[in-house]
Amino acid sequence: MEKYIEPFIAVCASVFKDFLGCRLEAGYPFFVTRAQTQDWDLSALIGLSGEAEGAVALSLKTELALAITGKLTGKTHTYLDEEVIDAVGEIVNIIAGNVKQKLEEHFNLVISLPSIIKGRGHEIIWPGSHIRIMCIPFTLPEGRIFHLSVAISSVKGN
Repeated sequence: MEKYIEPFIAVCASVFKDFLGCRLEAGYPFFVTRAQTQDWDLSALIGLSGEAEGAVALSLKTELALAITGKLTGKTHTYLDEEVIDAVGEIVNIIAGNVKQKLEEHFNLVISLPSIIKGRGHEIIWPGSHIRIMCIPFTLPEGRIFHLSVAISSVKGN
């Protein structure tokens, strides 16, 4: 799984730079357990299927979700309204779509529509009980942090 993580880091940095004008610093990726929860307010999840299976999740605090949506829409948001939920879902969709293109040399992937999980300390129910979950922490210049978690396993045995 580790060999598939670098495209996620590169694409995430590119998406935040291109769409939000932000430079990210990727922290050291680490494995998490299925039952492990974090103190996030919102996660956007996209399923992966085809010659690999798994999912990608973007998890963040409300404050960062509001700031991201404000940069994308030019409007001020004060709570997790529908526009904020859509914006976070679109960011993870763009990340997953771009990573899908980069991973096509390894296998064909199909990505699902984003699903949103809302609520402090929520738990993500990950697909595929055998797939390990790698968490990549990212820090924005103003110190805000979010995680991109990736669970991906080839069904071809690669």
